[in-house]
Amino acid sequence: MDIIAQLKTERDKAAQQVNALETAIKALSGLNSTGATRGRRTMSAAARARIAAAQRARWARTRGEKVVSITPKRHISAAGLARIRAAQRARWARLRKEARTK
Repeated sequence: MDIIAQLKTERDKAAQQVNALETAIKALSGLNSTGATRGRRTMSAAARARIAAAQRARWARTRGEKVVSITPKRHISAAGLARIRAAQRARWARLRKEARTK
């Protein structure tokens, strides 16, 4: 009688270990609770074009050819930056004023 009870408890422990291992496997394999996997990330056509142009420029440099420059990234103007800074100062001033009134 006592042996049967021990065997049942061992069986329950083994089942719990199996369940723990299965959840660990699911977590490590990147599956969520529903079992659905995340799709591949997509890249915009403009990003692919920039990467391709940069690679062509690298290959041209290694071959010693003339490298056509890639269009530079856009930068914010000094006036635009000043407007952003002024707006941020105004936001902080408003928050400080609200904090003092509370």
